Amino acid sequence: MPRSRINGNFIDKTFSIVANILLRIIPTTSGEKEAFTYYRDGMSAQSEGNYAEALQNYYEAMRLEIDPYDRSYILYNIGLIHTSNGEHTKALEYYFRALERNPFLPQAFNNMAVICHYRGEEAIRQGDSEIAEAWFDQAAEYWKQAITLTPGNYI
Repeated sequence: MPRSRINGNFIDKTFSIVANILLRIIPTTSGEKEAFTYYRDGMSAQSEGNYAEALQNYYEAMRLEIDPYDRSYILYNIGLIHTSNGEHTKALEYYFRALERNPFLPQAFNNMAVICHYRGEEAIRQGDSEIAEAWFDQAAEYWKQAITLTPGNYI
């Protein structure tokens, strides 16, 4: 049974209803519809903290989705899961891959900056101020890119 039929969350139900209506009226191929269904189910699982299930759905959506813009959001969400799991190297890899397909994802730049800042703080705790400075500089570059894309979002 598709996740959209078993989820009890009002917002997820509303999103699923609207998504299903859009899938019926917008001309798309069956592959695109199936990819979107996996993506939607991945988002639902992710919002519930079911990261393994979300990743399975996202990987299946990636297998089916051909549009680079849509793939960028799938890759971004995979990056979010790896960030949540503390797998920062994997997360950065997925954020980079998302930005290759869609360079207008300020949230990816922001998340990359947060990871770099965190690594800078770790380097300080380990007594390596030179490495910390390099991480902080990289974080600043990513934040600048996020701010350039959406000046009002990041104060």
